[in-house]
Amino acid sequence: MTTERIHRVEQAIKEEVAQILQRELKDPRIGFVTITRVQVTADLQHASIYFSLLEGHGSPSETETGLKSATGFVRRLLGERLRLRVTPEVVFRKDPSVADSIRISKILDDLKKPELS
Repeated sequence: MTTERIHRVEQAIKEEVAQILQRELKDPRIGFVTITRVQVTADLQHASIYFSLLEGHGSPSETETGLKSATGFVRRLLGERLRLRVTPEVVFRKDPSVADSIRISKILDDLKKPELS
């Protein structure tokens, strides 16, 4: 399978899941979630959906629990909306890159501050 097609499928899944979480999922455990990226296996059987949670907008553990319980619902809607032979198995994973970038930014800001003697 070409990498171009895999990339298009990943992008389509990312857009659809973002819309589903924003408009159709009514779980109060899920805070303000942003879908950061999607990784699909070469055979399109499995999709890892990475998300980040805005600080102060819900508990990360509750959000993960809510997304895990909504996996079947999200997969069913993806199957209805995407034209794929097989709808991929969906797994939600917390994306550590956002928290890491915030931490690095804070470290750099601290280094820029002049030292007071």
